[in-house]
Amino acid sequence: MERTEIRPCRAEDVTLLDRHLPAPGAPTRHSGRFARQEAGLATYLVAWHDGLPAGHGLVRWDGCAAPEVRALLADCPELNGLDVRADLRGRGIGTALVRAAEELVRERGRTLLGLGVADDNPRAAALYARLGYEPVTPYTDRWSRTDAEGRTHHHADSCGFLVRRLG
Repeated sequence: MERTEIRPCRAEDVTLLDRHLPAPGAPTRHSGRFARQEAGLATYLVAWHDGLPAGHGLVRWDGCAAPEVRALLADCPELNGLDVRADLRGRGIGTALVRAAEELVRERGRTLLGLGVADDNPRAAALYARLGYEPVTPYTDRWSRTDAEGRTHHHADSCGFLVRRLG
C-alpha cells in the first residue's frame, strides 16, 4: 500500500534528496535549504512516498525575498520552491505539502501564508486556487545558480504572489 509522510528534512535526508530529486544545474539546492532550516530561517518539508523522497517545499519564516512582495507583506511566511516528482504528480502530495506548511504556520501563531507561482505554470496556479490562495501582487522572481563548472547563471521569472488567510 502506498503511503505518504510529510516531515522536516533531517541531515541524513539530503543525500537521498540529491539522488531522487536532483536539481540539474543547482547541485547544492537541498543542502542550502537544509542549512536555512538549521539556521532557524526556514523549515524544509519533505514528502516521503513509500520510503523515498517524493516532493519538498521550504517554509521561509522571513518571507519572500522579492522587494515587490516584501513591501506589501514583510511579515508573511512564504512556501517556496514547492515541487513534486513528475511521476507522482496528481496524487495529492503537493496538497499535503501545502497543508503541512499551513499547519506549521498556525503552530507559530501566524495567520497568513504566501507563495509564488510562475506565470507559465497554470497547473500549480489551479492547485493553489483550489486550496484557497488568492492573488495579491505580480513580481519578478530573481534567482541565481552556480553550475558544476563554477559559472553563475542569473534568472528572472514573472510570477504572482498568492496568500491564504489561515483560520
